[in-house]
Amino acid sequence: MLKRFPLLKKILRKVRDRVSLKGSISSNYVNLQQSEMNSEGQRLRNSWQDEGLPIKQRELVDQQLIKFRKGVNIDVFDVFVKSLKDLPLLHSSKSLLEIGCSSGFYSEVLEIAHLDLEYSGCDYSESFISLARRKYPSLDFSVEDATSLSYSDASFDIVVSGCCLLHIPQYVKAIEQTARVAKSYAIFHRTPVVWGKEEQWYRKLAYGVETVEIHFNEIQFLNLLELNGLDLIATYTLNEEFLSSDRSIGYANRTYVCRKKD
Repeated sequence: MLKRFPLLKKILRKVRDRVSLKGSISSNYVNLQQSEMNSEGQRLRNSWQDEGLPIKQRELVDQQLIKFRKGVNIDVFDVFVKSLKDLPLLHSSKSLLEIGCSSGFYSEVLEIAHLDLEYSGCDYSESFISLARRKYPSLDFSVEDATSLSYSDASFDIVVSGCCLLHIPQYVKAIEQTARVAKSYAIFHRTPVVWGKEEQWYRKLAYGVETVEIHFNEIQFLNLLELNGLDLIATYTLNEEFLSSDRSIGYANRTYVCRKKD
């Protein structure tokens, strides 16, 4: 289809470059065929444990945090803060877990935004967690697999899946675990979705490291949330592209906010 419609191919390439905070972070996208998804997903599952990634990412994050403290709008931070401030009965929520926390920089976003929540973070990468502990020694950080969390059921009032699902081939299990450990709310931050076509899998370079990136079919993704006892209560769109004149095909990067069913 892309060979027949070069303009669509060009637009898709532009969209993929917008998934990360800067297009230069992610590059060399290769669309994976159905037959390649499992093998490449398994091969690249541990790519985010690369020891060089934390410092490379932190260099960008520190620049953004400086600007955010000065009142500059940083869209990914702004949406994160708004998704929390708009929560019903936020005052009754005390604890927040971020899954895929990287170096824990969203704890600093909470502090800047004057959100009084007890932040904890976990990540699959020991290197990221080691950096997080050095940056924020007073906070709780753990090395965890998002598909098999060690926390008890309903351990945290709010659980944030922090832009990690797109790199997890077993994302169905990760969603199940996010819902399980959440007591009141689950937030899926910066989630790339498509509509009018099946989910898309890519092999790419992130900070120069080869990894997998998944763009979820939006309807199927929302169904997964429902199946895991999560009611969608708000959606925030970071960016959106319509890839057909009738808007029946498109791409977006969204944050989904869910309430845990009783």
